[in-house]
Amino acid sequence: MKRILAKISLFILTIALFASCNAVKRLESEESLLTKNDIFLNGERINESRIYNQLYQTPNSKLLGFPLQLHFYNLARPNIDSILSDKFLQNDQRRERLEGLLSRKQLDSYIKSRIDFNQWIKRTGEAPVIVNQEDTERSVNRLESWYWNNGWFNVETEYEIIPSEKKEKRAKVEYYVETSTPYTIDSIKTDIDSEVLDSIYERYKDESLIIPGTQYRTLDFNAERDRLTNLFRNNGVYNFDQEYITFDADTINTDYKVNTTIIIPNRLGPNEDSTYRVPFKVHEISKVNVFTDYKYANRNESVTDSAQVENFTIYSFDEMEYKPEAIIDAIFIRPGRTFSDIARTRTYNRLNSLRNFKYPNIQYTQDPEDTTNTDLIANIFLTPQPKYSLGFDFDVSQSNIQKFGIGFGGSLLIRNIFGGAENLEISGRGSVGSSTDAAASKDDDRFFDISEIGADLKLTFPRISLPFETERFIPRYMSPFTSLSLGVSTQNNIGLDKQNLSSILNYRWTPSRQLTNRVDLVNLQYVRNLNTDNYFNVYQNSYSELNNIVQSANVVTSPDYLNNNGRLIIPQGAESFIESVNDDDNTTSGLTPGQRQNVINIRERKNRLTENNLILASNYTYLWNTKENLYDEEFTRFRFKIEVAGNLLSAVSEVAGFEENQNGNKEILGVAFSQYVKPEIDFIKHWDLGSKNIFALRAFGGIAIPYGNANSIPFTRSFFAGGPNDNRAWQAYDLGPGSSGGRNEFNEANMKLALNLEYRYNLFGALNSAFFIDIGNIWNVLDIVEDEASTFTSFSDFKNTAVGSGIGLRYDFNFFVLRFDVGFKTYDPAKPIGHKWFQEYNFNHAVYNVGINYPF
Repeated sequence: MKRILAKISLFILTIALFASCNAVKRLESEESLLTKNDIFLNGERINESRIYNQLYQTPNSKLLGFPLQLHFYNLARPNIDSILSDKFLQNDQRRERLEGLLSRKQLDSYIKSRIDFNQWIKRTGEAPVIVNQEDTERSVNRLESWYWNNGWFNVETEYEIIPSEKKEKRAKVEYYVETSTPYTIDSIKTDIDSEVLDSIYERYKDESLIIPGTQYRTLDFNAERDRLTNLFRNNGVYNFDQEYITFDADTINTDYKVNTTIIIPNRLGPNEDSTYRVPFKVHEISKVNVFTDYKYANRNESVTDSAQVENFTIYSFDEMEYKPEAIIDAIFIRPGRTFSDIARTRTYNRLNSLRNFKYPNIQYTQDPEDTTNTDLIANIFLTPQPKYSLGFDFDVSQSNIQKFGIGFGGSLLIRNIFGGAENLEISGRGSVGSSTDAAASKDDDRFFDISEIGADLKLTFPRISLPFETERFIPRYMSPFTSLSLGVSTQNNIGLDKQNLSSILNYRWTPSRQLTNRVDLVNLQYVRNLNTDNYFNVYQNSYSELNNIVQSANVVTSPDYLNNNGRLIIPQGAESFIESVNDDDNTTSGLTPGQRQNVINIRERKNRLTENNLILASNYTYLWNTKENLYDEEFTRFRFKIEVAGNLLSAVSEVAGFEENQNGNKEILGVAFSQYVKPEIDFIKHWDLGSKNIFALRAFGGIAIPYGNANSIPFTRSFFAGGPNDNRAWQAYDLGPGSSGGRNEFNEANMKLALNLEYRYNLFGALNSAFFIDIGNIWNVLDIVEDEASTFTSFSDFKNTAVGSGIGLRYDFNFFVLRFDVGFKTYDPAKPIGHKWFQEYNFNHAVYNVGINYPF
C-alpha cells in the first residue's frame, strides 16, 4: 500500500511540475509562440509530411505532447552576464567579502563557469519558435515553388496567422493552396549542335526520364540532365559538363501541355571564349602510366624502375615492389578504349579496396603526339601504405561466466606480402578473469582463475582463386577477394573448457555499392571439450532439477550416488543416476512418467553440450544494404544466408566406411560429424521522420535442421534469445525455448523468430531516447528434443512468442553511441494462463542493458 501511495504521489508531483512550467515566459508581449501549422489544399486540410517540410517554421518538438527541449531552454537565464555582474561585482561589499574567501581569479572562474553552464543549457535546449511574418511569407513562397516544380504552374497561396483564444502569446498559422489544373509532358525535341552528342543521344533516348503523358516534375528534368551528363562522359566525351544542358519548356496556349526542347550547344573554345565554340569529340585513351610509389617529395625526381605490360607503363622511383600484373588488374582505364567516368570510378574503388595505397590520384592530359586532339594520356599516381601496421586493443568486461575480466589483443598487418597486393594479418588475443561458478569447484584461491588465449592468421588475395576462370560471372570491377584464415583458441576454467580450431576459405565480391556476396567454400570447425566432468558445476539448474527428483518421496536410488547431504555426487553420482533411469535398471525406482522424461531430457542436453563437434560446412550470404555512411538515418538492409554442413563428409564416409558410434552416427577420428541445413533471413529498415525522429524495424527468422549423421545442432550453430541486441526484457540465453521458462543457464534451440520495433527521438543535445517493443522466441523443431514446452509443432505454438517493451537512453559521442535500455517483460509465455501479460512489468523485475551503438 505504501508503494502504491508513493507512486501516486510521484505521478501527481510530476504533473504539477509540468503544469507549472510556462513555455512563453521568455517571450516579449508582442511575440507569439508557434503552436501549429495547417495546410489546406483546395479547401481540404492535408497531412503529407513532404508538404509540411517546405515550411520554414515548425512548432517546437514535443515528447508525448510536452515541449521538453523548450522548457529546458527556458531554464537558462537571459542576460546572465549583467545578472552575475550585479550580484557579485557591482556590490563592493559583497565582492570584497567573496574575494576574502576566494581569490579574484577563483571568483572570475566561478562566474565564467556559471555563464558557460547557462550557454550550455541554451545550446542543449530548443529556443521558442516565434511566429515571424517574414518567415511565414518565405514558407508561402516555398509552397508555391514546390507545387510549381511538380506541375501546378498556376498555383496560388495565401496564409493567415490566428492568435490563440485560450492561451496568451500563442498562435497558429494556416496556409491555403489552390493548385488549378496540372501540366503534363507532351512533345520532346532536341537542339544538339554536336553530331557526336546527337548520335549518342539518339541511341539511348528510350532511357529518357522525361516521359510524355506524365505530370511535369522539375526533379525529372534534373535527373535527365544528370543522365545525359553521365551518358556522354561514359561514351568518350571527356570535355562535357552538365552546364551545357538547358531545357526550353513551352506552355503558351498548349492546353496545360509542356512542349520540351533539349538544348546542347557546342563547347567553349580555347581560353573559354564564349564567342568561339567547337564541336564535342569522342576521346580515346592512348597511354596509361602508373607510378606505384609516388610522393610529393619525389615529384621532381627521375624514375629508376619501369615495366611495360599490355600497353601499360608501370614506373617506380625506387625498386619496384609490386608485380605489374597485380597493378593492372586493379585498373579499368585501358589503352585503346574510349574515355569513361565509370572506368575511373571503378579504378578508384578497386585501388582503395586493396588496402595497399592511400590517396590514389588519376589525371588526364592531352596526348601531344596526337594531331586530332582526341587522344588522352591517363597518369595514375599511387602512394603506398606502410608495409607493416600494428594494432592493439584492451577491454574490461563482465558476463554471466566471469565477475570481472580483462581482455587484450594485438595484430600485425603485412601488406603486399608476395608482391601481388596480398595482405597477411596475424592477430593474437587473450583474456583473464575471475569466475562466477566454474572455479568454485576447484581448490584455487587465485582472483584471476579463468583464462582464454587464441591466435588467428588471415591471408587475402585480390582475386577469386579457383582452378577455372571467373571473369565472366564475377568481373574485376566487382572487387573480388579470396581469404584463407586459420584460428586456434583454448579456454581454461571457463565452463567445460574448450579447444577450438577453425579454418575458412572465403570468397567475396560486390557487384554494386549496395550488394555484397560472400561464399565460404570451406568452413571447418573442430571443438573439443576438455573438462566434461565440470558439466553439473556449470549447469547448476540441471543439477538442482536432478536432486529435486532424487529427493522426492517416492523415488529410491542407490546411496552410492549421494553424498552425506543426500545430494548427487558430481560428476559420478549424477551421471550414474541418469544412466540408471535411462537403462531402466533396478537401481532407481519410483519415478513418475514426467520425472523420467525430465531425466531423459537432461541426459540428451548433457550429451549434446559435452560432445566434441566436427563441422565441415559451406555457406552463401547475400547482403543488400542501402546505408551510404555512418550518419545515414534512412536505409534498408537485407541479409540472406544459407549454410549446409556435413554432406561432403557423408559422401566420403560411404566410400571410406567410417566407423559408427553407439548411436549409429559415423565418426572421423572418434568425433561424429555434424550434418544440417541452416537458412537465415535478417531484415532491417529505418525511416527518418524528421527532427531527429527515427522509426527502426528488424525482423529475423532462422532454422537449423539436422539430418543424416546428426539429430541435433552443435551449440556453436544454435540460436539464443535475449540480451542487449535482441529481446531486452530477458538476459542473453534466458528466454525460451518456447514456454519452458529458460530453466537452463544457457538456453538455446535450432529455430528462432524475432521482431524488434523502436522509435528513437532526441531529448536534447547529444542525448537521445527510444521506446521499443521486442517480440520473439526460440524453439526446438525436428531435432532430438522431446520436451513439449520447448518444441514447435504447429502454428498454435506462436502463442509462446515473448513480448518485451521498454525505454532507453543513448548518448551520441559521434564516433560511437553509449546505450542504456530498460526492458520489461510484457508477455511471458512461461507464466500460467491468465498471468502472462504484465505480471512483472515493474522496475524490480526489469532487465538493464548497457551496450555500444544501436542494437540494429
